[in-house]
Formats: sequence, structure tokens, C-alpha cells
Amino acid sequence: MQTLIEFIIGLVAAIAATALAQFGVDVNAPRQTEREVRRIVDCPEPAAAAAVKPQTKNC
Repeated sequence: MQTLIEFIIGLVAAIAATALAQFGVDVNAPRQTEREVRRIVDCPEPAAAAAVKPQTKNC
């Protein structure tokens, strides 16, 4: 009896998902991923130091 009830519930869920899909509704839509935040630091460029040594990526 329990198995029959679970089968009927699964069948109703499948029919509901199919009906909603006809209208463009996706019940298993993926979650929006959070944006990646990158913090960068501007390298200071003193006039004397810029001419003496080459620039590095790490300042």
C-alpha cells in the first residue's frame, strides 16, 4: 500500500513537471552563482623608482 501511494505521488509530480515545462517553468532551475570578486591594488609609480628598476606585477 505504501509503495502504491509513493508511485502515485511520483506520477503526479512527473505530470505536474511536464505541464509546467509546457509554459517554460523549470522546477529544477540552477541557483545563481555568486560573482567572483577580485580586489586589485594600483601600484604606486614614483618618478625616480620607475626609471631605476623594471616594474613587477607585485609592485
